[in-house]
Amino acid sequence: MPSGPNQVTLVLQRTHPTRTPIAKKPKRRFNRRRDMTRINDRIRAPKVRVIVVDGKEEKQAGIMATREAVEAAKRLGLDLVEIAPHANPPVCKIVDFGKYKYDKAKQKKEAPKQKGGKLKEVKFRVGVAENDYRIKITRAEDFLMEGNKVKIQLMFRGRQMAHTDLGFVLMKKVQEDLALCAQTDFQPRLSGRNIGMQLSPLPEQQRARKWRAEDDHEDLGEDPEELDDEEEEDDAPEEASTDSKDEAEKE
Repeated sequence: MPSGPNQVTLVLQRTHPTRTPIAKKPKRRFNRRRDMTRINDRIRAPKVRVIVVDGKEEKQAGIMATREAVEAAKRLGLDLVEIAPHANPPVCKIVDFGKYKYDKAKQKKEAPKQKGGKLKEVKFRVGVAENDYRIKITRAEDFLMEGNKVKIQLMFRGRQMAHTDLGFVLMKKVQEDLALCAQTDFQPRLSGRNIGMQLSPLPEQQRARKWRAEDDHEDLGEDPEELDDEEEEDDAPEEASTDSKDEAEKE
């Protein structure tokens, strides 16, 4: 084996343990949540319900084809912004999107921390009269605009149980009529003689009224359904007594 400096160097390289480089931990990236709000041509629905924002006022423009609504917004130099994508059809506002995002962030920053709202209840019946329906749906809208959750209860009487499909149709109508201010927590489901579902309010900056103007504070009075329930409870003993008399006469 040759001797000399080369040999010494070779021995040192063999005996000295090699050090593996320590891998550096990758830096965490704190990405802000991407804004998923759809605007203009990014809106996928073929039709939308349009609200036009004029200063502090909001005007209902009705249901329009999405392309037509986008063109209307562009003619005004504004944007079509989807604010309630899960409604049927989705609800959009014609606004300046930059100002909309700024106002939204400002409201979120300035809004005081609020505790969870209360759970309210509104009762319906199959075949409810149009005027009674309007009173009830407005009451539910008021609760949601105040930040409360709302339990919608639909009750069947006697032979109405043979037509539960009508109850689900009514509950679907309630969902659509409150889509501007609410989202569905629990879909309608049948339990005994009732169909129930629960709604929760949309974020405050996304809520809009359909059944009452913002400056309308009219008192709706008593819920006609609750009065009917009280009458039924009062009449129940009388019905039982008449049934027992009929049975006695038959005997």
